[in-house]
Amino acid sequence: MASKNSSGGGQRSVRRAVKRQVKKLSTGQKVILIIVLIVVLAVCVALAYHFGWFSPQENNTPTPISDGTMSFTFLETGNKYAGDSIFVQVGNIDILIDAGSKTNSIPTISKFLNEHMADDLLDYVIVTHAHEDHYAGFATSEGTDSLFDLYKVGTIIDFSMTNQKDTAAMYQNYLRERDEAIARGANHLTAAECIQQNKAVYSLSDTATMRVLDSKYYYEKASSGENEHSVCLLFTEGDHHFLFTGDLEAAGERELVKRNNLPQVDLYKAGHHGSKTSSSAELMEVIQPKVICVTCNAGSPEYTTEAENQFPTQAFIDRVAPYTSRVYVTTLSIDYKAGTYTSMNGVITVTIAGGEVVVNCSENDTVLKDTDWFRENRTCPAAWQ
Repeated sequence: MASKNSSGGGQRSVRRAVKRQVKKLSTGQKVILIIVLIVVLAVCVALAYHFGWFSPQENNTPTPISDGTMSFTFLETGNKYAGDSIFVQVGNIDILIDAGSKTNSIPTISKFLNEHMADDLLDYVIVTHAHEDHYAGFATSEGTDSLFDLYKVGTIIDFSMTNQKDTAAMYQNYLRERDEAIARGANHLTAAECIQQNKAVYSLSDTATMRVLDSKYYYEKASSGENEHSVCLLFTEGDHHFLFTGDLEAAGERELVKRNNLPQVDLYKAGHHGSKTSSSAELMEVIQPKVICVTCNAGSPEYTTEAENQFPTQAFIDRVAPYTSRVYVTTLSIDYKAGTYTSMNGVITVTIAGGEVVVNCSENDTVLKDTDWFRENRTCPAAWQ
């Protein structure tokens, strides 16, 4: 048997022989040898990854919005159009309210959800009404994944009434995608069924609830359009309240006040993107919001060329000003025709900390009245002076 020394000497002899052979190679041959070695190494690494022999350590753990408390995040929708998509989180409970503004908003919404959901389950999906800027992300054509396809869904609560024609393509897409989610195991209730079946209140934690508010237009169709059919929600955590009314307009707001014992609220999602037809004086007098979030492209001519009626409208501002100056807006229109826009406050997250309403924005925390856009395009109400 060879000794350790003789074995080591044999290895050295082999190395010297290899070196001598390498020295005999021409420069071109050495280059070829190096390339071959690199290729062999690359193949070995690729095989190692393929068969799982080693893998880098990645942190794919979602980041919660807040630690256990209720949070509300108003998303930008990734294009020049007004639209709603709001993510609500209470501990491990994830809720998505609407998915506008267009089907091309899905990557923007899903990227945020992937980063912040507790798991791959949307415990509740609320679809307020049958307008593209609110349900496009749930209403894709066949062969294209909707948000219903991308995530497991616990319960879907949607509008009870619509003026959409049965032949309307997006409406048919929505019904198909929703019904496929139901077939995969999602529960489904319309807002009217929530009220009629005494299933209007959902416990989200020991101290937090979601309530489907009663509305006249769950049971009868509005004379035109879809806005009055909006599903309306009141979230409560302890003594704090948060109101979401979709695109409900003045007539619907009047009925909302009549049918529900509405409290003063910490947060109000501006009705219909801050339009002149919503956030009525009657509703504001009752809820007296502390913070208002507006989901729109400020100053966009998408719906009107009349500057004062572009979201957020002068009429909206005048009605909310007596109650709060803490008004935040997601996005700012730069050039609608060119399709350019930028963040105003950006993605807006509202939480409660130490009994106070806390607002954190991805772009800046400047309230509407202090923005250049407001100074150039709106008249400052007396309450904000």
